[in-house]
Formats: sequence, structure tokens, C-alpha cells
Amino acid sequence: MYEDYLYSMEYQGNNNNVHNDQENIPNNSNTLPTKISTTEALVTLNRNSHSNYNMMLNHEIRQQHQHLENPAYAQFRNYENAITKMPGIPRFYKENHENQTVEHVVAMKAKYSRLDNGWFSIWDALEVMDGLVDSADPDVKTTQAVHALQTAEAARRDGQPDWFILTCLIHDLGKMLYFMGEPQWTVVGDTFPVGCKYADKIVYREFFVNNPDFYHELYSTDHGIYTPRSGFKNVHFSFGHDEYMYMVCKDYLPPEALGIIRYHSFYAWHTEGEYTWLMDDYDTETLKWIKLFNKYDLGSNLLDEPPNIEDLKPFYIDLIATYFPPKIRW
Repeated sequence: MYEDYLYSMEYQGNNNNVHNDQENIPNNSNTLPTKISTTEALVTLNRNSHSNYNMMLNHEIRQQHQHLENPAYAQFRNYENAITKMPGIPRFYKENHENQTVEHVVAMKAKYSRLDNGWFSIWDALEVMDGLVDSADPDVKTTQAVHALQTAEAARRDGQPDWFILTCLIHDLGKMLYFMGEPQWTVVGDTFPVGCKYADKIVYREFFVNNPDFYHELYSTDHGIYTPRSGFKNVHFSFGHDEYMYMVCKDYLPPEALGIIRYHSFYAWHTEGEYTWLMDDYDTETLKWIKLFNKYDLGSNLLDEPPNIEDLKPFYIDLIATYFPPKIRW
């Protein structure tokens, strides 16, 4: 009865030979997908406004990487303070936890694994992110484009490998889902497995009481529809930007990068130690990289001086071209 939910997350056949598909890009593909009614206009607006925008963002990121050991880390992800200081965050998680069901996740993966929303470049997507602030994040107050460049630049200054720097740059680009018409509750926020008992250390776990899966005969059991040690690749996670960006990138990046992209919002695991019963060897290795990545992802929030996007663009355009063709499917 439940076997239909237990398919592999590798999306075999949905994104075959994307590298070789460049010759099949439609002639009108130099714009962002027409399905995204606001996106093309937003990208154009962002491109035209960068000269003025950069008047405000005209400082380089500091050379030091002291933020990686900064005791100020303790202030991050303080959701107790968010209840009074940022009431939109608990409201967001209430909606997220009530609606992220197995049925929803399966439907969203089927919808977006087709990658039929158009062809455009990684940099185009980054520019779109200059119009989005994550409503679920208690720490990031900048646009997602600024956050991406801050994170990547911190890794670059520490001499991290090029694939890691690129991963820092693109890790949140799956938030393009928002510009495809999806509500933020299925775009951003912490991710968690569905189809088994919700772990105690998931943020705002109390909001699951209004999720129908909370009372499901099988989904509410400790292991639910899963087999221990089967690996996260065989687990359904709440759907959002992590899983979508994994779908977009899976033919282009090394396994370490894909693991960071796919599970970086899974804080109940990589920070709180939950769900270890599902891990396989790949997940054990991925955990090491995510812990390193997380220092840059959170540490970038300590920087007072945002990056100059236009000054950094040539370097990152070249870095992107090392791994990605000019346009990819989204």
C-alpha cells in the first residue's frame, strides 16, 4: 500500500544528458521562463539598478575570517526570541508544519523534477535572488544574492576548493521556487523527513499537531515508511529549495557539493543530531562537509559590509562556467 512512496530520490530519467541538451535550447530561451510572470521583469530591474545598488554596497568583505570562531555564533537561530521580536517566523513555521505532508511532498517532487520551467543561467538566478529576503530566517536580513556572495567570499578567502566556493554561492538558488508562484512555506525554512515520527528537536515541533500525518497510523511511528540505515537519498523531506536545487544541479556537481545543497537546511540532523538511524556512509561523509559549510553560511551574517556584486561578477562567472553550461534547465 505504501510502496509508491518509497521511490528513489535520484529522479532517474528526469534530467538525462542535460550537458548535451544545450543544442536543443529553444531560440527564445535567452529570457527566463514565461511561466514565471514576474521573473523576467525582476531580472531586468535588478540588472538596471545594480549601479545605484552598489553605491550602497561599495565595500569589500573583510579579509579576516574571524567570524568562523566568533562567540557571536550563539545568537544565531534563536527561535525563542523570534516569538516576540519576529512574530512572522513562528507564523511561517505553523503554516509549514501544518502543510508539509507526504502527499504534498510527493506531488511537489513530481512537479518540479521535470525541470520544465525554462532554461537560464546560474547568474540569472542569482540576480533574481536580489529581490528576495527569506521570511523564515531569524538571522539573514539582506537579500539572498548578498547572502550568497558573502558566504562564497568567506570560503574563498579561506582557500576552500573551487567546488566548495561555488556551492556556497548557489546553495540557496532553489528559492527560485518563490518566483515560480510557490508560497514561502514550501520554499524556505528548516527541512525534515516526512512519513515517520517528527523528531523532538525540529524547530516549532508543536505545530505538527495540525498536520494530518501526525495522526497517521504508519507515518506517526518511529521509523514510519523507512528502513534504518537506508540513507537520506531514500527519504522524503519537506519540500523546499534544497531538494529543488539538488534536482537542478545533480548532473553537474560532485557528490560532496550535492550533499551540501540537498541537506543544508536539515538542522534537526546536522546540528541537533536527530535522524541518525537513517544515515548511510554517504550521509556520514556529507555531514562533515555540511558542518564546514554551516560555519560560512551562518558566519556571513556577522559581516557588516556587503559585497560589491559587479566587482565580484567576473570571478564568479568564470567559476560557474567551470561546472555549468551557459544555460541549464530549471
